[in-house]
Amino acid sequence: MLRWRLLIGTFLVAALAGLFWLDVHAERPGAYLAPLAVAASLLAAGEIMRLGRARGVAPHAVAVYVGAALPVLACVAPIVFGEQQNADAVAGVANLSQLGWLAGGLIAGLVVALLVEMRRFEQPGGATASLAHAALGTLYVGGLLGMLVQLRLIRGDAGPLGLIPLASMIAAVKLSDTCQYFVGKSCGRTKLAPRLSPGKTWEGTLGGIGVAVTLVAIALPLLVGDGGLTAARALRWGGYALAVAIAGLQGDLGESLLKRDAGVKDSSDWLPGFGGVLDMLDSLLLAAPVAYLCWARGLPPL
Repeated sequence: MLRWRLLIGTFLVAALAGLFWLDVHAERPGAYLAPLAVAASLLAAGEIMRLGRARGVAPHAVAVYVGAALPVLACVAPIVFGEQQNADAVAGVANLSQLGWLAGGLIAGLVVALLVEMRRFEQPGGATASLAHAALGTLYVGGLLGMLVQLRLIRGDAGPLGLIPLASMIAAVKLSDTCQYFVGKSCGRTKLAPRLSPGKTWEGTLGGIGVAVTLVAIALPLLVGDGGLTAARALRWGGYALAVAIAGLQGDLGESLLKRDAGVKDSSDWLPGFGGVLDMLDSLLLAAPVAYLCWARGLPPL
């Protein structure tokens, strides 16, 4: 199984690197990554429905799929409209900041879920649970995937520098995940959260995050920007890596909570060895808003 995961993981990394290369050379930032985000939102919405049905909750498909996709589509709107996003009005919508697009998509998704449940209501007993599960899809899937799109657009650069916020976050979080796994396998003893994720240990978590932060603090100052490897740049990149790695860990445990509550091992069997889309994105979903805040405050140096 490990060999299979390494093989598929290598293929996924290569495919993502290819998309990054295309996106860097696109006329509009995010043009190639945006369709991937929309597709991921729809696949993840299906997994949210599966988790709900495993618990006896049956939200309407329209509420879940549309609710999860609308925030992502709203974040993609500036890519579609290009420079028009800074005009006084875009398709009848007043000038919106990047997070304004996301907020509008979240509100629209929640309204759709409410309208769907209002229309199909027949008798008391299940509407609130269905509405809450659809809202979970809107906020957890649509909102957090939308933050990944926002991270791609935060600098507004069409070249390689514009991709650094998203690429550095993915690299730091996935490196931390990988290091935690191997350190935990080699010397893990003390369970971190046995009820949520029995395989995670304190030794693996702390050691893996420590290794990942160290590697990021050394590598990214050398690879990004013209300042080279200095103590100040290493400290800032290391702080950034630590923040997103901790957030990524919480994202992993958060998705484990949803799966344990539903009594399933994986969110789906879409990709053998990896599970579903949520299983692959769980750590990135909570890391994305933390990374966005770090970049908005100028923590990582360029």
